[in-house]
Amino acid sequence: MTAKLHGPLASADVAATTNTAVYVVPAGRKASCQVNLVNRSAADVTVRVAIIPGAIGTLTNAHYWDYGPTLAANGGTLNRDRIALGAGHTLMVWASATGVSAGLVGVEEDV
Repeated sequence: MTAKLHGPLASADVAATTNTAVYVVPAGRKASCQVNLVNRSAADVTVRVAIIPGAIGTLTNAHYWDYGPTLAANGGTLNRDRIALGAGHTLMVWASATGVSAGLVGVEEDV
């Protein structure tokens, strides 16, 4: 029987101007998920989201799913769903300032 995790898979307080690995799929696992970003700060924040088929150090321009959307101050959100990730894949988030929370919900299971 396949072991599955349902629900929250990861969360992060995204650092300013830093590529933050929110979630890395463990070896021998796969995931189907949704990422949610929310701006907690009093100023607009620009964000980037990338799916990297490996470690965060292997990021290239081709890996970006979102590059530059603005999250409005005090609660602006960005939601992306139907994300399929394989073993070793990294979901990365970048923000132009502090105050962005990232959350990942979904299903992780054995390959």
